[in-house]
Amino acid sequence: MADRDEDKRVVITGMGIVCPLGHDVETVWQAILAGQSGMAKTTVFDASTFPTTFGAEVKNYDFTEYVNRPERHRGSSRGAGFAIGAAAQACKQAGIEIETAGPTDGVARERLGMYLGAGESSVNNDVFFAAILAGWDTDKNEMDWDKWAKVAFGGMDPGYELEQEANAPLAHIAMLTGARGPARNCLTACAASTQAVGEAATLIRAGDADVMIAGGAHSMIHPLGVTGFNRLTALSTRNDTPETASRPFSASRDGFILGEGAAILILESLGSARRRGVEILAEVMGYGSSADAFRVTDMHEEGRGAIAAMTAAISDAGITYGDIDYINAHGTGTSENDYIETKAIKGVFKEKAKGIPVSSVKSMLGHLIGAAGAAELITCVLAIRDNIVPPTMNLDDPDPELDLDYVANAPKKTPVNIVMNESFGFGGQNDVVIIKRFS
Repeated sequence: MADRDEDKRVVITGMGIVCPLGHDVETVWQAILAGQSGMAKTTVFDASTFPTTFGAEVKNYDFTEYVNRPERHRGSSRGAGFAIGAAAQACKQAGIEIETAGPTDGVARERLGMYLGAGESSVNNDVFFAAILAGWDTDKNEMDWDKWAKVAFGGMDPGYELEQEANAPLAHIAMLTGARGPARNCLTACAASTQAVGEAATLIRAGDADVMIAGGAHSMIHPLGVTGFNRLTALSTRNDTPETASRPFSASRDGFILGEGAAILILESLGSARRRGVEILAEVMGYGSSADAFRVTDMHEEGRGAIAAMTAAISDAGITYGDIDYINAHGTGTSENDYIETKAIKGVFKEKAKGIPVSSVKSMLGHLIGAAGAAELITCVLAIRDNIVPPTMNLDDPDPELDLDYVANAPKKTPVNIVMNESFGFGGQNDVVIIKRFS
């Protein structure tokens, strides 16, 4: 990335978020600095008989507050609804007009692209399961599709099947913004939105777009999602104390807390941002991606994939590991992730590892799955803005095997100029983005 002319440099000009701690960036940031928890008893379905009865839900949210033509998004999935609000916020901050046929914001719509890490979302479980129950012939042990159809077609929204598609949020954002440039979506589990941001920056550098709407959206707090993660023994079962259940790097950690939400960033070339006269929030310096090639559900024991992604991002940024001021960890709170991530950081940062602040905001946000990386990247931008490192909450009993500076239980005021954001997904997907203070 030696070429740093204005069309090759990628900057961040807008941010938007909808998550368990709030529905706008500043509210969420202040909640994080205050150490607030987004975890509580599950309400979107009756989880009382599940091994995990709580999660990190988005509460009291209505996407129609962000749009003038809500009928265009009728029947949108929960995840797509989150994406609409987050995208509207990010566009507003970046000076990008929405819901207009003739924008005057200086962004040609054929040069406005989108790259999301968006995942499956359940629209109406009640009708879906009612149709299954109505259609199942217990005598023949098979589905009676005529009975299924009578319930399904009578109760499901016409767009039900389409809203299950991972690219549904992408379609809604395209309608919202008029974006007609590159349109891509990835579903690489917990690394998806970090990959989306990294690849979006790559498209801008390649000259394929001037501006990219990048980030992620996900909602898996439904019976199938919770069942799957419970079967993997990945979720915390600390049902009596959900508010403090997310405990990254703690000796008493017992899994992550399933969350939901959306986070969107506006990326654009420096030349585009300067021509439009918009505020620059940070600069995207480097991106690294790798695969573990190990197991579907486990990280490689030596952290080889994580090390490769971090090393690639540092090289792409044209810096050394000694230049990084803060690491926003993946930090899920599972025994395996926290141990291997710590080992990988030591492998990359060597003698500096114990002196660099490392924290996990999942201790407050929960794990937003596909949206996690972009949501956490937003906190990285704010850490740079305010020269403050957000805390890892609930770290009252540090694991003696984990000996880095995890910024336990309170923010740390310190100069922050360059930040590394890490995301590691099921299937061995590793993605890392490095951003810096713009100058």
